[in-house]
Amino acid sequence: MKSPRLALIGAFLPPCLAWAVYAPIPEQEQGKAFTVTITSGAMHDSNLFGAATGGISSMVYSVSPKLAFNASVSKQTFLSASYEVTADYFDNRPTDKALFSHGADLRLAHAFSRVTNIDLNDAFQIDKNPQSLLAGKPLNTDQSYSRNQFDGTLTTTLDAKTGMVLKYRNLYTHYDNVNLSRDLNHMEHLTGLQVENKVLPELSLGGEYRFQAIVYDHAGTSKDKTSHFFLGGADCALAKKFTLSARAGAEQRHRDGDRGTTAPFAEFVCQYTYGERSYVSGGYTYSLAEADDPVNYTDSKQNQIFVNVQHAVAARVVISASATAGPAALQGRGTVANLNETTLRLGGAITYVARKNFSVSGTVDYDKVDSDLSYREQARTRCGISGRLTF
Repeated sequence: MKSPRLALIGAFLPPCLAWAVYAPIPEQEQGKAFTVTITSGAMHDSNLFGAATGGISSMVYSVSPKLAFNASVSKQTFLSASYEVTADYFDNRPTDKALFSHGADLRLAHAFSRVTNIDLNDAFQIDKNPQSLLAGKPLNTDQSYSRNQFDGTLTTTLDAKTGMVLKYRNLYTHYDNVNLSRDLNHMEHLTGLQVENKVLPELSLGGEYRFQAIVYDHAGTSKDKTSHFFLGGADCALAKKFTLSARAGAEQRHRDGDRGTTAPFAEFVCQYTYGERSYVSGGYTYSLAEADDPVNYTDSKQNQIFVNVQHAVAARVVISASATAGPAALQGRGTVANLNETTLRLGGAITYVARKNFSVSGTVDYDKVDSDLSYREQARTRCGISGRLTF
């Protein structure tokens, strides 16, 4: 059972001044090397394939065992690994009613010295019941995919106030469906160099350069593209309760087989922590994103506004909610007209923590796409209940 989605924005890591490597692992997994987590639940999905019309609804029953390993293998090195398999059974799905999804994560963090460390992360996913489905595909198309994402950061300090971060990301996406695979399979490379200066104890200013290359498996001469990003920004932390990160600049994009463009780029994220297990966060981004129909559209000018809230209403009860709105303009190729489209995603959950290692959650997710083209519109609601046990 998937929890309500929270909007995630790329983090800009500040210089690490500590020798030890700290790992953001779940509370239930702390204090021991191996943990096993079993999640099981039932959910009603109103539109299994994200169809514009004639959507298929079904109950979905799932069980997800997960094995995780977290340990400091030396004073300077931390290793984390996990594997999870999710078995879903659908009572009203054409063809296969039983699907198996897989997820594997690996992290290695090492401190070379008091001021220099490296953090490597790899996440592999095979998703047979995607949470967010592509718009405008033929009625009830299976959108199962596999994805691998590798992230690496090298962080160091140049002097007492100046830090530098070298970042790299490699992302590969592969769809099972033959037609989707031909149109959408691609790899993304993203490299960045960031320099920050701590002008005040709670404020850092800096600049960043990023290079991106997007390479498609098929018909790359008309769909591939490269981009140069030039950004400036600030990171602020006040009394550990309020944090703010902002980036703004420009992207110069070269499109193979089409004209290039220069577009603004903006990222703004803030969070206020007002109590134990209670916070509110929000943000806004504007960027060029890959279109889900690269045959007719080069890319998408995308706005994203998001808000996340988590509130502990009692010692054992936590409620959470998220909302993301994404007005976008898909850029047409040649004589194809631009396309305006807005995606709205809402999620909510209430979780009862019976014990430290056992919790029960009720969840609801709602997705809606409004588009200039009616066949690209969709609506999808998922409501469910699940339990999670860690030992």
